[in-house]
Amino acid sequence: MRRFSMYAVLCLMLLFSIGSLFAAGETIYEIRVEGAKTVADELITSTISLRTGGILDPAEVAKSIKQLYKMSIFSDIRVLTEPYKTGVNLIIRVQENPVLASIEYPGMKVVKKDRLDELMTVRVGTFWSENQKQQLVSKLTSEYHTKGYSNAQINVSEREAEPGKVHVTVSVNEGKRLAITQISFLGNENFDDKQLQKRMKTKPANILRSGRFEQEKFDTDIRNLEAFYKKNGFIDVQIEPQKPRQTGDRSLELIIRITEGQKYTFGSIDVKGNESFTTEAILEYFSLQSGETFDQGKFETQLSKIYMKYFEEGFIYAEIEPDLQKDGSQLNIHLNISEGTRARVRQIHITGNQRTKEKVLRRQLEIAPGDYYRQTQLIRTQQNIYNLGFFEPDIKLDYTTINSDGDIDLQIDVIDKSSGVANGGVGYNSQDKFVGQLSVSMNNLFGNNWASSLSWEFGGSTQNFEFSFTNPNFLDTDILLGTNLYYTTKEWSSFFYKISTRGASLRLGQYIPWVDRTRLVMAYSLYSKKYRITDMASVMNNAEANATLIELNSMNWRYTSGLSGTLSRDSRDNIYFPKRGTQMTLFSELAGGILGGDFDYFKQIAQVNWYIEMIYNFTLRTKWRFGYITPYGSSEDAPPDEKFYLGGTGVDGIRGYPDRSVGPDGGGTREILFSTEVGYPIGGDQVVLLGFFDAGDSYNTFRKFNFLKFNKGVGAGIRIRSPFGLIGFDYAYGIDNRKWEPHLQFGTTF
Repeated sequence: MRRFSMYAVLCLMLLFSIGSLFAAGETIYEIRVEGAKTVADELITSTISLRTGGILDPAEVAKSIKQLYKMSIFSDIRVLTEPYKTGVNLIIRVQENPVLASIEYPGMKVVKKDRLDELMTVRVGTFWSENQKQQLVSKLTSEYHTKGYSNAQINVSEREAEPGKVHVTVSVNEGKRLAITQISFLGNENFDDKQLQKRMKTKPANILRSGRFEQEKFDTDIRNLEAFYKKNGFIDVQIEPQKPRQTGDRSLELIIRITEGQKYTFGSIDVKGNESFTTEAILEYFSLQSGETFDQGKFETQLSKIYMKYFEEGFIYAEIEPDLQKDGSQLNIHLNISEGTRARVRQIHITGNQRTKEKVLRRQLEIAPGDYYRQTQLIRTQQNIYNLGFFEPDIKLDYTTINSDGDIDLQIDVIDKSSGVANGGVGYNSQDKFVGQLSVSMNNLFGNNWASSLSWEFGGSTQNFEFSFTNPNFLDTDILLGTNLYYTTKEWSSFFYKISTRGASLRLGQYIPWVDRTRLVMAYSLYSKKYRITDMASVMNNAEANATLIELNSMNWRYTSGLSGTLSRDSRDNIYFPKRGTQMTLFSELAGGILGGDFDYFKQIAQVNWYIEMIYNFTLRTKWRFGYITPYGSSEDAPPDEKFYLGGTGVDGIRGYPDRSVGPDGGGTREILFSTEVGYPIGGDQVVLLGFFDAGDSYNTFRKFNFLKFNKGVGAGIRIRSPFGLIGFDYAYGIDNRKWEPHLQFGTTF
């Protein structure tokens, strides 16, 4: 028979007594409050569910009393009635808890004040109740036990200094710090003490360990010991831990009694009740062999996969009851399956999107009204919404059964976060006078998932201007439309020249319907460039390598007309810290020729990243990148700024080397780059530690390609997601140049 909790019994008694006092159905003419001193009458009357003009209902009276007690303001609440006309007047008589005037903690040394402030929810000026007193003692006791002071005695005394106020003193006799010096196992016949101790985090004290006892950690240890026994066939194991026993002035002994029971081997497994899947399809998930030791943890893991199989096909009400039949030392398992009805999605409700229009989120849905529920589609929907970058990681998904057929309504709840960044600054120097920069970017303009950025850098001879806009769903379709306008000056100090660029580009993209998560983006660019050498003597030291640059320096603006296409597929589960999936990109650009302009070249870049989830939340991330550029037609060489310069950070980065320091003078026309990282999150996907290895080189002919002579770098770093984007710091050692190099980067190469 099901037991009622004490709280439930009291509620039933309260409801019964109220029902005997009040006659239901009478009209309430007036509600009066008596006894309230510091609390406004209006607060009390607005908290209860009873209203003037309403009908007196004993159930609502009981509900109102419970609501008032939840406020932790009153020590006693009574509801009385007096006859009035054809109904009653309701009198709510309350007695307030005293207000905490002061609280002191004499004798407390181990728990510091800052930690005390974290533990305590009660503050001076709030109401003091018996419940808060018990919570205070419980939290302090737990804190002292955690620190090893199991004998700490806590006494709370109260003194009324003036009416309605109380002074509280929390006296603590901390006692001596106790440490576990011995852990004893009783009843363990198949595993020795050392084997069991390895499964526990609670350890006896030694030079390196404090040996303090923590109840929460010890409870986990007991569960780990049970799992260890059940993994080895002892499914009837019973472990009875005792409270630590004090054996000396500062020492404790832990005694753990174990009843191991019979060791079982696996016999056979059969299935009943499965109609939607064949028995063979279900049994293929179980790898246990007849005669081997029964591993309950392994069995439960494989059983969960059967649940996932049913969930994936919409059988969210399926129940699988394993019946373990013991035949001597052998276990035969009968799986009794009750499939239930297949759930179909009726409606999908979205809440919490204050800044983002609902249609933006609905485009990310992989499941639609009328579909059968599928777990993978729901998970992928969650990933799609998070990868927009507009919401906090806690995206809640839930469902509600709405009819007897088992159909459901889905509920998606999101929490908005900032999706725009603005920054700027102004300075002064004797050479350029006033200098500065202003920039603003929005990834969710007007809540439409439009991305736009505007930046202006000014000062001296510098006037850099860039504007970009992208609408990934032009006219509410899957067509991407974007444009860029720019006028920039960039100095390549390592190669002794600067380049000014002015122009624009137009982009048009479309998802490929028959290839999952794949998009093709075509772009046309028209821009002009002007090259100026900043140190002619340095350039002339290698005039052959810089012949094109020397020629361009003598010319004015040179025009480029180019058409490019980018084919990309992205199946990452999380764009900030992906653990699974791949990201593949193929970029091709044709400039000049029939398109016109002063430069004729063909450029192609292929890159593939893949991500593998490893043990203990580690993730392996690997990247290969290949690049190629060649002139044709009237051009004898490719523009110097379009060539490949490896080293440093960025898409062509090799950490451990300065930026653009790897490759031939004047840049390479071929590149091969390999990079791998092992990442570990220490704050969700907000803070990630990583170790990495980079290798690569660039060439002007493939004849010089040599894997063994790649420039290689190794090191460690950190990635932090900030309101300004992803910020990273790496410290790397260049294996070939034998130098350490720090790297600060924004964004990610993965």
